[in-house]
Amino acid sequence: MTSYKELGLVNTKDMFAKAIKGGYAIPAYNFNNMEQLQAIIQACVETKSPVILQVSKGARDYANINLLRNMARGAGEYAKELGCEIPIVLHLDHGDSFETCKECIDNGFSSVMIDGSHLPYEENIAVTKKVVEYAHKHDVTVEGELGVLAGIEDEVVAEVSHYTKPEEVVDFVNRTGCDSLAISIGTSHGANKFGPSQCTRNEEGVLIPPPLRFDILEEVEKQLPGFPIVLHGSSSVPMQYVNMILQYGGQLKDSVGIPEEQLRKAAKSAVCKINIDSDGRLAMTAIIRKTLAEKPGEFDPRKYLGPARDELKKMYIHKNINVLGSANHA
Repeated sequence: MTSYKELGLVNTKDMFAKAIKGGYAIPAYNFNNMEQLQAIIQACVETKSPVILQVSKGARDYANINLLRNMARGAGEYAKELGCEIPIVLHLDHGDSFETCKECIDNGFSSVMIDGSHLPYEENIAVTKKVVEYAHKHDVTVEGELGVLAGIEDEVVAEVSHYTKPEEVVDFVNRTGCDSLAISIGTSHGANKFGPSQCTRNEEGVLIPPPLRFDILEEVEKQLPGFPIVLHGSSSVPMQYVNMILQYGGQLKDSVGIPEEQLRKAAKSAVCKINIDSDGRLAMTAIIRKTLAEKPGEFDPRKYLGPARDELKKMYIHKNINVLGSANHA
């Protein structure tokens, strides 16, 4: 067994307490490869931001859990080399079973999410409690989930959203002992978070999504004062990247995300962790397509992955400073 403390990582407990007190949210960025990790660490060091490195089931299948663990170890050393020892969490995103969570805890993850939101309520409680009991023996923090987000991201698929019921949250947290709670207030997975029928269009014909249910968030805060809340599916799907992908041969139809002003509002509440994955995929894909279109003879991966990494870093700096408010809180 490998403890996350041996890797120079931290769990989310103090990180979340400081975020709630300070009125900002911790960025939770998914990564699958070296370029994504470089961009995350560079951006968070430059902005002096704490960060959660998220690993999904798809990432573990793609990159191997041992490689990912050692990449996280290297991330901390890389941050020190760049001049700032920022707090780094290695987090399992959407763990689908006790066995998956246990495997990650045993392999150096400092935080895990057990997603039982698709299960009946009592089964969700049972599996979350089981994960919590094992994780807390190793000082690992656990994120549970109540409510279902629609959309597709990696292997997380749901056709219909089910908003979190505020009347259930106290019972769920008390009976499971989870350290943070992901709730459903209208965010959604993927780059197509809402269908056109759910949106309006502005004068430029851009889809405007329905507003987040801040009334549900406020009621959850009343029920669980000071408790860490998490938002999944919170990419903003920047149109400059969508348009660049379309310009250079991509096919994305009616892509729409969560407006940044709504995420800024959420970050000032009890929401202390905001997950961002699709925006990173869009930024990298846009620059790779542009580079290969403009230089069709290029075959050195460094020549198109390097610019993609640099654009990703630029976007993450913007998120930390202007959206999540996590800059200068490392």
